[in-house]
Amino acid sequence: MNFFAYKSAAERYAKGRPYFHLSIVRRIKERLALNEPVERALDVGCGTGLSTIALREIAGSVVGLDSSAEMIALAPKHAGIEFEIADAEHLPFEDRHFDLVTVSQAIHWFGGPRFLQEARRVTRTKGWLIVYDNYFAGGENGAFKAWHEESYLARYPSPPRAWAGFSADTEKEGFQLIDEEVLRDTVSFSLDGLINYFVTQSNIIAAVEGGKETIDETRAWLKNNLTPFFAASSPQDFFFNAPIWYLQRSD
Repeated sequence: MNFFAYKSAAERYAKGRPYFHLSIVRRIKERLALNEPVERALDVGCGTGLSTIALREIAGSVVGLDSSAEMIALAPKHAGIEFEIADAEHLPFEDRHFDLVTVSQAIHWFGGPRFLQEARRVTRTKGWLIVYDNYFAGGENGAFKAWHEESYLARYPSPPRAWAGFSADTEKEGFQLIDEEVLRDTVSFSLDGLINYFVTQSNIIAAVEGGKETIDETRAWLKNNLTPFFAASSPQDFFFNAPIWYLQRSD
């Protein structure tokens, strides 16, 4: 099941996902010591284009690529950015075309030797593949953490995926792992904002677009369960962990 091929899921994604990507791109700029933008960059698994827009800050031109036409249809139009519909394992570009390739919150859906081979093929000598995530880590409220683990994930279990991880073995596919780090981001959500975020997760997409329940039923359940954590309707802070892997094309 392609969780992001549905128009309904893409519309929720465009509305509910927080824009954290620029802070990650600025960290990449710092870590790679980019004194000026690279010429060309590719953003694989770009979704509705938030990560692609952020990448424009460190690249003269950017291509955002995703296998979901519905997600790409909602990507905003910006100068210097193009969008392509294609699979990550079959990149429709010439050899050594890009200085930088990024993957944001998507490697677990298509990661593996075939993608790495393709990423190496389209990356220039000594070019970079930067993979990063930004996953929900809850908050300081112990009761919320217990609810998330015991109620939310029990009702909406995470679909199978291949979690990102790179090691010295990655060099067999043409990349050397240079560095990795984990940043932490804090996002302030209102009750409705947190509901809008949750309904973008693959857990809920699998249930709703898979026909288990309607989106209205999901929203009603979330509102009933989450309201007690939002005293006086005030926004609450929640944490996201952002691992970043820096891989360089080895020759």
